[in-house]
Amino acid sequence: MASKDADPSLGYLTRKDTEVKLPRPTRVKNKTPAPIQITAEQILREARERQEAEIRPPKQKITDPTELADYRLRKRKEFEDLIRRVRWNQSVWIKYAQWEESQKDFNRARSVWERALEVDYRNHTLWLKYAEVEMKNKFINHARNVWDRAVTLLPRVDQLWYKYIHMEEMLGNVAGARQIFERWMSWMPDQQGWLSYIKFELRYNEVERARAIYERFVQCHPKVGAWIRYAKFEMKNGEIVRARNVYERAVEKLADEEDAEQLFVAFAEFEERCKETERARCIYKFALDHIPKGSAEDLYRKFVAFEKQYGDKEGIEDAIVGKRRFQYEDEVRKNPLNYDAWFDYIRLEESVGSKGRIREVYERAIANVPPAEEKRYWQRYIYLWINYALYEELDAGDMERTRDVYRECLKLIPHEKFSFAKIWLLAAQFEIRQLNLMGARQILGNAIGKAPKDKIFKKYIEIELQLGNIDRCRKLYEKYLEWAPENCYAWSKYAELERSLTETERARAIFELAITQPALDMPELLWKAYIDFEISEGEYERTRGLYERLLDRTKHLKVWISYANFEASAMEENDESSDLPQDGVEEYNHEAKKECVQRARRVFERAVNYYRTSAPELKEERAMLLEEWLKTESSFGELGDISIVQSKLPKKLKKRKQITSEDGGVTGYEEYFDYVFPEENQATNLKILEAAYKWKKQKITSDDE
Repeated sequence: MASKDADPSLGYLTRKDTEVKLPRPTRVKNKTPAPIQITAEQILREARERQEAEIRPPKQKITDPTELADYRLRKRKEFEDLIRRVRWNQSVWIKYAQWEESQKDFNRARSVWERALEVDYRNHTLWLKYAEVEMKNKFINHARNVWDRAVTLLPRVDQLWYKYIHMEEMLGNVAGARQIFERWMSWMPDQQGWLSYIKFELRYNEVERARAIYERFVQCHPKVGAWIRYAKFEMKNGEIVRARNVYERAVEKLADEEDAEQLFVAFAEFEERCKETERARCIYKFALDHIPKGSAEDLYRKFVAFEKQYGDKEGIEDAIVGKRRFQYEDEVRKNPLNYDAWFDYIRLEESVGSKGRIREVYERAIANVPPAEEKRYWQRYIYLWINYALYEELDAGDMERTRDVYRECLKLIPHEKFSFAKIWLLAAQFEIRQLNLMGARQILGNAIGKAPKDKIFKKYIEIELQLGNIDRCRKLYEKYLEWAPENCYAWSKYAELERSLTETERARAIFELAITQPALDMPELLWKAYIDFEISEGEYERTRGLYERLLDRTKHLKVWISYANFEASAMEENDESSDLPQDGVEEYNHEAKKECVQRARRVFERAVNYYRTSAPELKEERAMLLEEWLKTESSFGELGDISIVQSKLPKKLKKRKQITSEDGGVTGYEEYFDYVFPEENQATNLKILEAAYKWKKQKITSDDE
């Protein structure tokens, strides 16, 4: 009965039976080094010495024809058996044929070669060895026959053609070799085949034949390298006119090819060697104008070197500019939306001063419109248009073109999403410089209609004001305020305009309309302008009314201080006693001054009462108000009373408070200043007395118990 652990894949043996038991490694007890050390070299040398001599079969000597025939029969049988087994192995056929050759039986050897070719005639190695055998044994016609068959069957194997031609040339059969070359050229081989044919003709000084082959060569392979070789061939033979003609034909056919740079460089160097510097310069410039800038790096370098050697100062500068131009072209080719590179490129062209090239670069630059309609992408781009327009106006002096630039720019900008006030204003100012006032008004009117902006309104109003068109200014201010009724600057300027025209009632009406607006961006400036206006007009009662109306809206510290300062300074304007005598004037002024002091003091007292009762948490503002009051009382001189304020001044205390983190823990302390006013101090003292009285009462009660 078979074991349960038996495995069929192991011949029904168990895993234990098939385990390889390795000897246990011996443990080295003594690890000290041996007294005599043996190197690896000694071990190898000893192994070499102990090797036994190789057993070789004895040499067999054939002494009579019978033994030779027997030997040949045996060897042929071995080869035939081997061929039957591995018919496709070419090395067996080659060894068989070479053995037959060594036996000088050439017919049998040819038979073996032919049989091998029947198996695989596409193997050019067989043809090569077959032909070499025929040549080595001086069977020339047989060799020709083999080569002819080989090149007929395998015309794309260049080695066969080379060997065939070489054999004919070694035999001195030049006509035969030429005929073979012609057969080969009909198959249109690669460049090396044509060059070999040309070299063959040149070895026999057949220049005209070589020239004719070159003509066929450039027609078969119309590449830059082929034309350059042809031109160099003509140059080597001293045919300068022919060489130039070759270069010119090449330029006509290959000027738009990718490797045209190499052709132009070779052509220019040829003219340079012929001492035709002007021709070479023209070739370089023609090439730089026609070759894409990204593939003309070597051309630029050669051109700069040429100008340094043969050119004047202007030519050298032009070459250097060309090199920088190439760098900028490379940058804008990689990233057309890199507007900084375009600015640098334009600046370079403007330094050169070629109008046509400058305009070309500007047109290419403005053609790269930002992909997204967001203002941040257009902010750099729009300056290309501005610079273009300024160039046309200031440098080129072409006003019509300038007008077209502004018109196209304004047409391109998506005014529904965003606009640029700078462009509108520059276009209008340009029309003003051209004395075209109607055109400027039309541009600014379109700007207000399509994309109204503060800058446009301000500039338009400024222009009309300089022209003295007051009615237009009023209409523009009305449009301005319709568009932005919360703009305090516009209200103030409108009122200032009316005041400058001594239209006091209109100015006052504008201010009244302004302060009734539900939303204002900077109301404090508007109120200040209104108050200053009334003060300048000497309307003190109106000014007081404005301050009271302002205090109804806000109780800000600055309003209280401004109100008090107004009341304090109003006494200087109350001089209505010009008809009184000197003593009467002084007395009147003294009384007026005293009345102003009382009014200012009442304002300060109202402010202090407000901060004490309605906003007790604003201690710092209250302290600042009292300091301002103290300064004002000091400025009154003998009419002032500092003691009124000093009794109300607070004490400044430095305190500490805890800093708590988000989780509620205490992270530290910070210092701050607190103000303690006199009434708070009294309240604190009362609390202490109350606590002491309570403690004493508790003590008496406990004693009675």
